[in-house]
Formats: sequence, structure tokens, C-alpha cells
Amino acid sequence: DEDAMRQSAEIVERSKPELLDINYGCPVKKVVCKDAGAGILKNIPKMVKLTKAIVESTNLPVTVKTRLGWDQSSMKIVEVAERLQDVGIKAISIHGRTRVQMDKGQANWKPIADVKNNSRMFIPVFGNGDVDSPEKAKLMRDTYGLDGAMIGRASIGNPWFFNKVKMFLNNGERLKEPSIIQRVEVARRHLEMSILWKGEILGVLETRRHYSNYFKAIPDFKKFRTGLVTANSSIEVFNLLNQIEQKARLKKEIILD
Repeated sequence: DEDAMRQSAEIVERSKPELLDINYGCPVKKVVCKDAGAGILKNIPKMVKLTKAIVESTNLPVTVKTRLGWDQSSMKIVEVAERLQDVGIKAISIHGRTRVQMDKGQANWKPIADVKNNSRMFIPVFGNGDVDSPEKAKLMRDTYGLDGAMIGRASIGNPWFFNKVKMFLNNGERLKEPSIIQRVEVARRHLEMSILWKGEILGVLETRRHYSNYFKAIPDFKKFRTGLVTANSSIEVFNLLNQIEQKARLKKEIILD
């Protein structure tokens, strides 16, 4: 809804962010059934009209995140990106799947490269989808020629991933894996911030999905993992994290710089 989008932009602008990003990429059913998120890909003229309205209603740089199209037969991402650029967006991020694909199959980066290689495009073009290793990010930059990578699922429970990518892109070196103690420190801070933002109940529930990744590939961890993802109070979770840290210190694990 154009009026709602304009009002949202006004609210966002008050917090003085660096930019305003419109998400035309969310594939979740409860979103697209309202023609929101990736649902707008079924109505490109409306997508362009909404974007133009937002660009004209704010002094912030406006960027867009979207997908290749609604389905395989409606992929017109080169044209869509060009039209969005024409109404004033400053950058575009493109997920290499259609909405129908959701997150299944392999992301197709070639159409994203086609957008970048369009002689009429002059704004930055970022790729998204399956960037799950530093090597993939390098491939997206050097082989597909994109301006950058938008990283999503690979960073869940793995916030070190961004620095791994940066280091690999800068000098080809690999960042060491975080110690168990480092993982505990970040998991603890994550829970504290989640509770501060969402309250005790939601804070505890919404961080559960991250623990398996925070402590991925740690041997003899099943008991702790089960406890972390079933605990109903922050006290229980903090106690478990303290036990994990104590066990790591007893093993004289080295804390990485």
C-alpha cells in the first residue's frame, strides 16, 4: 500500500539510518499472500510505482532487495532492475532464485551478472543466495563481476563469517575458527541483547535456532545442545553456557585473539 509505505519511510527516517532498503524478496507464504515481499513480482508496474513513491518521500538513499522473478516463466530481472534504477534507487541486491523456488535448489547467479553487465546499469549490483563460503564470495566478485555479496543464512549462529570473507577477499588468508570460549561469549551476548529487545519469553525462544550453529562440529556436545534448544528460561540457558565455558577452560583451551 503506497500510503503505508510512505508512512513507514517517515518512521524509519527518524532513526537516521544510512539508507532505506525495500525488501521485495521475502518468499514466505503469509507475506506473499498479501502481495507483499516477493508477491509484488507478480505486478512489476506496481513494484516500480511503490519504489518511486518511496524515493520521492525520503532524503535517504533507497535500495532494493528482490528475486529473479515470481517463477521461471516470468524472469525479467534485467528489465526490472533497469526500471527501478530509472525511478531513483541507489543499489540493488538480487537473490538468485524465483519466489516459487523459495530456498530450494541452487541459486542462479548468471541473471544477476546479466543485470550488472547491462550497459544501461550504473548503480551497484549485489548478489545473494548460496554465499556460504569465502570462496563463493570471491567467485561472485571476480567471476560474475558483481559489486558485492549479500550474506544471509551462512551467518546464522556464525557471525564470524563476515570477517572470514573479508580476510579471504583481501589477502587470500583464512581466519581461524573461533574457540569454544569465544562462541560462548557471543551466544551469551546474543541472548542478552535478544531479551533486552524482545523480552524474556521471545528472547529465549528466538535464539534457540542459533545455538546449533554457534557450537557446530563440537565433539560430545549433544547433551548441551539439547539443553540449549529446550530451555524455557534465560537462567537455564546462561547456566548451560557457563558450564560449557568452564569445561572448555578446564581443558585449557586457548582463547584466540
